Amino acid sequence: MQRPKSPRDAEELSDPEIIGPVTRLLADRPPVGPMERLDHDQLVEVQQQELHSPRRRYALASKALFTIMDRVYGPTRHLEKFRVLELVARVPYQAWESVAYVAMTNTSKRSDFARRVYDRARVARIEQDNEQWHLLILEDLTSDQPRRWLRDRIIPQILAVSYYQLSWVLFVIRPKWSYQLNADFEDHAAHEYAAFVAENPDLERQPFRSGFEADYGTFDSLADVFRQICSDETVHRTESELMMGQARFR
Repeated sequence: MQRPKSPRDAEELSDPEIIGPVTRLLADRPPVGPMERLDHDQLVEVQQQELHSPRRRYALASKALFTIMDRVYGPTRHLEKFRVLELVARVPYQAWESVAYVAMTNTSKRSDFARRVYDRARVARIEQDNEQWHLLILEDLTSDQPRRWLRDRIIPQILAVSYYQLSWVLFVIRPKWSYQLNADFEDHAAHEYAAFVAENPDLERQPFRSGFEADYGTFDSLADVFRQICSDETVHRTESELMMGQARFR
């Protein structure tokens, strides 16, 4: 039998500013911002390394995705195109996390394996959160730009859903293929950000102002923000390249 609500209960339920216990706990835990926070000189070094390093030999599926994006959004690098790139970038990690949770439902008698599956899900979630900050920052920086319904809203969602399904299926069939696809994507993103900063020297003089500074960090310029995102992408690429040689849940 449900107990009757006390006057205090009624007051809390009617308070629009009420904070739940989980929200309260999370407020004391800083979010995972950059994968590795670097200073200006380190960021410039990462950018230069990407500018002078060869790209991966992309798989056919990766080439098809990059070609579609160039056809729809143009071959030049611009913020709206990066916004779409970041919207798609999250989905492999969402797919891997989903597969991991499915796997954990069948591991009740294998605690060591269940723990390894959980650890992989946790890594995927952290990488996904990092990519989410990239997207939120790009959304913030492009908020004053007009968006067309089909090109800027529907097509990005179609790309994201398609990429999610492909990442999920490949991971189930052979994890190496899914990690390879993501390594290609992150390699492409890292090189694109490095080139974008090089092509736009005025970014060095533009301050970074965003509602997400407290979460992702403060930077001296927009150039350093994009260099930091570039650095994050190299970390994601390295993680996927290492996992290509591992079992599904090592």
